[in-house]
Parts: sequence; structure tokens; C-alpha cells
Amino acid sequence: MNDNKLHTIVNGNVMLEYDRGKPVPGHQRQYLDNMDQRMDTGINLDNSAIDQPNPMQKAQFVANSLVNALFQENDSLAIAMCTYLAKRIPDLKQIKAVGEPDKDISVELVFDRDYETAQLEQPIEFFKDKLN
Repeated sequence: MNDNKLHTIVNGNVMLEYDRGKPVPGHQRQYLDNMDQRMDTGINLDNSAIDQPNPMQKAQFVANSLVNALFQENDSLAIAMCTYLAKRIPDLKQIKAVGEPDKDISVELVFDRDYETAQLEQPIEFFKDKLN
């Protein structure tokens, strides 16, 4: 299945679903361009200053900001961050976060499987009957 959606999953729950098929209005495209320009001057990622971040470092930074916005219930910021990721990183299928606010949070960018596909791919377990 070729899904054109980007899913944000936090602690196993879908928090945002972005449909890439919908156009982004001009003022929002300008906001994304401004985000890129600000990040081009440097970002802090994993307690390290990065003077000239590459697109993947920017994506990780924005994904971290997205998850923090969700924890803070800042929906408009979360949607802006999700829009950035969906438009700037077209191969990104999921943002998966595990953790608690103000503690360690792991944020993973998933490129190789859609959310629905990942849900269907459950491991098969075999149980032997005990014959005693």
C-alpha cells in the first residue's frame, strides 16, 4: 500500500495524521521557508550545537519540537512542525516517540513502513503443546 500520509505516534497512540495530498496555503509555505532560514543559522540537537545542519538534522530537530509541542498541547505548533516534515521530507512515513515529558524521550524517524502496514506486521508466535 502506498500511503501518502505522515503519522505521528506517541507512546503507541496516533496523535497526528498529515495527508500530503492537501495543498499548503501560501502563508504556510512562507512560514516553512522562514523555519528553514532560521535553522540554517544553526540548531541544538542532542545537546550539540550544529552550525550548518543538513536536511536530516533539521528533520530530527523539527520532529523533537513536534513531540514537545504535543506534550505541551500546543496544537498549532505541532501541526506546523508536522507540515514541515511532510513537505520537506517526502519519504518520511512516521514519527515515533516514546517517553514522558521532562524525561528522556526517544524520537525516531521511520522511512521504511507506513503506519497501517506496521500495524499489520505482527510477529507470528508458535506455541508447542506440552505432552507430559
